Amino acid sequence: MRVGIIGATGYGGAELLRLLNQHPHVQEVVLYTSSKEGMNIQESYPHVSNIYNQTLKSIDVTSIKDEVDTVFLATPPGVSAEWSGQIAETGCRVIDLSGDLRLQNPEVYEKWYKREAAPLALIKDAVYGLPEWNRESIQKAQIISNPGCYPTATLLGLAPLVKNKIIDVDSIIIDAKSGTSGAGRSPSAITHFSEMNENFKIYQINQHKHIPEIEQNLQEWDEQVQTITFQPHLVPMVRGIMATIYAKANQPISETELRNLYREAYENEYFVRIRPEGAYPATKEVYGSNYCDIGLTYDERTGRITVVSVIDNVVKGASGQAIQNFNLIHGFEESTGLTLVPMYP
Repeated sequence: MRVGIIGATGYGGAELLRLLNQHPHVQEVVLYTSSKEGMNIQESYPHVSNIYNQTLKSIDVTSIKDEVDTVFLATPPGVSAEWSGQIAETGCRVIDLSGDLRLQNPEVYEKWYKREAAPLALIKDAVYGLPEWNRESIQKAQIISNPGCYPTATLLGLAPLVKNKIIDVDSIIIDAKSGTSGAGRSPSAITHFSEMNENFKIYQINQHKHIPEIEQNLQEWDEQVQTITFQPHLVPMVRGIMATIYAKANQPISETELRNLYREAYENEYFVRIRPEGAYPATKEVYGSNYCDIGLTYDERTGRITVVSVIDNVVKGASGQAIQNFNLIHGFEESTGLTLVPMYP
């Protein structure tokens, strides 16, 4: 197949290049841009020298339909809202890695993203691309809205509890940490070396734009979910997310029952790995891979369940999950091109 990437100079686009290079069903990757026409991708990323020798092309919908079968949008907010609908109308499948199409209510999007929302018809056409819990809808979709990185780790960690009504949904607290690549490639005061090295900081307290995305999906599983407490932190590392999730159990539950609940929920899911009792995952153990590793426990003293969910934010939290969705919409084995052993150390 032939695929296109809009936004190849960002971290998400670069990771798509790395993963698609080994995909057995991808014959060609065409690179498009909304702002850097004529630049060779090697100028931005020398590590792809002798692998990809392409100049970035301007976005022309009439030519895109003749050049590629699927388009990945690894772009900042706003770009997908402008282009996804036009591209999809040509017959190309669209997989959007930005947050433009994730929130079903345009007013909610505008409140949290501080920008104009995409047309409502386009938002309604997009299918939320969390494969483990939305596989059937994804397979039939023309437009996929790829989940955010924090929501991916959080929703995979919470789904068995919320769907089975194991917890008091008003008690959910998510304490999440991310590597700096989650902030994107554009430099900022919060992420440059002098600010981040040997430092650990909380940011966007009660204001992170992934909060409504998490709430929206939890509400689809249990309408009693109203709001959550979610606080993100930056850690001085490049990749990785750890979401430590706390919630009050509705009634006492044994460690065995809790672990069996998760093993049953994910027994056929290639990319979700449940740790044995007493073992908890670290971000390095999924580095460079599409896995989500989950550890969990129940505290009899407090009545709280703790779930630890880790992913590589650039892979399972972005480009790897996008390719997982690509495989689903084209009828390929879901793990195709993604069976990477995590890099360790």
